[in-house]
Amino acid sequence: MENNKSILKEKSYNFSLRIVKLYKFLCDEKKEFVISKQILRSWTSVWAMIREWEYAQSKLDFVNKMSVALKEINETWYWLDLLKDSWYLSEKEYISLYSDYEEIIKMLISTVKTSKK
Repeated sequence: MENNKSILKEKSYNFSLRIVKLYKFLCDEKKEFVISKQILRSWTSVWAMIREWEYAQSKLDFVNKMSVALKEINETWYWLDLLKDSWYLSEKEYISLYSDYEEIIKMLISTVKTSKK
């Protein structure tokens, strides 16, 4: 379980870097400032929750933090869908992000389910 947490932290952090770069790209190249800021906020909240699990006061606190992270991941994906459907993201860019997102959310769901046992 601990190794899974480390992999999840690493992949989530790397995805955070991608989201920051996406934010900069959308602002600089596409002149899109509203949705990009929402994505940045929601994903950095995910990363904050994942980091906070290290100091969870209990198993319940840990599960609560991970559950909040799942909600924020869902919000992030809503914004990414909106960017794709409004043509700010190409299909190729969207698919690339989705493959990382899907891997992270599966790991997070698995972590939450295992922790609830």
